[in-house]
Amino acid sequence: MSVELFQTLPTTAVSDALNGKNHLPATIKPLDARHHIAGKAVTVKLPIYENGAVMEAMLGAEPGDILVVDIENNTSRAIAGDFVIGMMQKLGIGGLVVNGAIRDVDAVLALDFPAFVTGITPAAGVKNGGGKVNVPVTIGDTTVQPGDIVVGDANGVVIIPTEVAAEVAQRAIDKLVKDEQRERTVTASHESIIAHLTKVTDALK
Repeated sequence: MSVELFQTLPTTAVSDALNGKNHLPATIKPLDARHHIAGKAVTVKLPIYENGAVMEAMLGAEPGDILVVDIENNTSRAIAGDFVIGMMQKLGIGGLVVNGAIRDVDAVLALDFPAFVTGITPAAGVKNGGGKVNVPVTIGDTTVQPGDIVVGDANGVVIIPTEVAAEVAQRAIDKLVKDEQRERTVTASHESIIAHLTKVTDALK
């Protein structure tokens, strides 16, 4: 399925369509909250301190793909800096998601490249080998398969398995329409807000 439809969908609606499942840990945040990403996952599994396999992933990535890197929540050394991220941008890669760190943050912000990270460090990674590309990676409670759809924005990152992508997209669209209708109805007046709150609280009793 084309990922274009997900370009316009917020992660909140996608998460609702997935019943609150398949989101990455809240510790992974965008460097720039204005960024929104949607693309197919190219996964990378790295040993701690290593970053060599990121280069291999870049070689195999298609324009618009999102690099999803698992380095086991280690932020001691960066998996990329402005030089590598600049190359990602020139290759047309759609974004970077990592449960680890990058460096050269000011320069990366100046590139305006979407990076979702756990932390920032001054220390460079090493290239001793041992990483793997396009293998399943588990970040938090969510396993990311190569080719899964990745959607990220200021609220976080959600993973959509390819086999349910069309269904999830439609449910997310339906949820947005329903939410807009509810907002218009509920917030129409002071009385309608009170009626809504009363209905919700009564249901909890």
